[in-house]
Amino acid sequence: MSLLVVGLSHRSAPVALLERVTVSGDALEKLLHGVSQSEHVAEALVVSTCNRVEVYADVDRFHGGVTAISDLLSAHSGMPQEQLGRHLYVHYEDRAVQHLFNVTCGLDSMVVGEGQILGQFRSALRLAQNQGTAGSSLNELAQHALRVGKRAHTDTDIDRAGASLVGVGLTLAERVIGPIAGRRALVVGAGSMSALSAATLSRAGVTDIVIANRTHARAVRLAETVGGRAAHLADLPAELAQADLVISCVGAGSRAVTAEMVMAAMETREPGGLFLLDLALPHDIDPGVRAIPGVTLVDLESMQQAGLGEGTGDGGHAEAITAVKRIIAEEVTAYLDSERAAKVTPTVVALRSKAAQVVEAEIGRLMSRLPTLDARMRDEVTQTVRRVVDKLLHEPTVRVKQLATSPGGDHYAEALRELFDLDPKAPDAVSGIELATLEADRRESDGRGAEQ
Repeated sequence: MSLLVVGLSHRSAPVALLERVTVSGDALEKLLHGVSQSEHVAEALVVSTCNRVEVYADVDRFHGGVTAISDLLSAHSGMPQEQLGRHLYVHYEDRAVQHLFNVTCGLDSMVVGEGQILGQFRSALRLAQNQGTAGSSLNELAQHALRVGKRAHTDTDIDRAGASLVGVGLTLAERVIGPIAGRRALVVGAGSMSALSAATLSRAGVTDIVIANRTHARAVRLAETVGGRAAHLADLPAELAQADLVISCVGAGSRAVTAEMVMAAMETREPGGLFLLDLALPHDIDPGVRAIPGVTLVDLESMQQAGLGEGTGDGGHAEAITAVKRIIAEEVTAYLDSERAAKVTPTVVALRSKAAQVVEAEIGRLMSRLPTLDARMRDEVTQTVRRVVDKLLHEPTVRVKQLATSPGGDHYAEALRELFDLDPKAPDAVSGIELATLEADRRESDGRGAEQ
């Protein structure tokens, strides 16, 4: 099986197109199961954020996997394959692993170095686990990717290479309405992006924060974390009239903030501009508000067109980006080496199992010929024979694991099976053994090597 990535992001597609493809809730689960049930797919995980929709799959056929996933994305978005295909990218095997590590480290984000993608990827993994579409292969890869992302943020200054989308949006807000400290802010939604927005506002000195959400209890919980207050979505028209800054992060597919609401708010509010930041896909705020005097709307599409965030860290933080790229290169090599070594492990264990069977058979035959041997001598002879066989096998089995990490390393496992006449089905049967057992075998093997 091999890793395949099929997706599109802010780098390959306009925001308007991403808005049509982005998936959440029941639609996300439906897409996830659709991919996992495809003929050539064994495991699947879907990452869907405001900047990307990517399908990660463990496949046995490259072309079959690409076709199945592309067709599902086309069907979900209602876009013809010819139109969608121009914006899709495909990564396979080694390049797929490198792409994933780039994503979790924030190098592929609209704002270089942003850390929110780690939480989003973790949520995607959790969903795949809960839905039973992520097996051992994707679980292991995903956990490694999360560790790489955490290492990048811990060991380098990549966090400073670019602010979050919220931070970039607030910088734009201050250019329009002046300092936001002491202003009144309205956050529409109570999900993870809304929580990030509220926290960023609080750190920026905004002390009057209102959280409006369809589920009022969630709005109350989020408001309590920033010392703000909660409101119902039905209260939006009144809250808009009081706000200086609005951040909307619902993405439910309908307009949470309409032009009519904003128009009415501008007629009743005190003189001064209103800044609206739409961080949702699909968009929450009616783009028609741009025609209303005194209103400024910034959304993901306008940020993309202006190139905001794309190169935020490429200039002054080139060293951090270079350091992260170095980490990714190291981790890709380590992961691929581990994967190649793991593929030969069942063959090594099958060989040791066959050797153990031979030893037991020969010991049994010897003991039947020497019935007068006492228990102590029987044990000594048995242990001696076992040590001889183990020492003879130690070097070739350790060596084949090392060679397996090189390109074409799987041929060494085939050679081992041929040389020792192993049952072709034996490695497959062994692959079901618990990892703890295999690890114990490895430690035992290494210990014997130290004794020589």
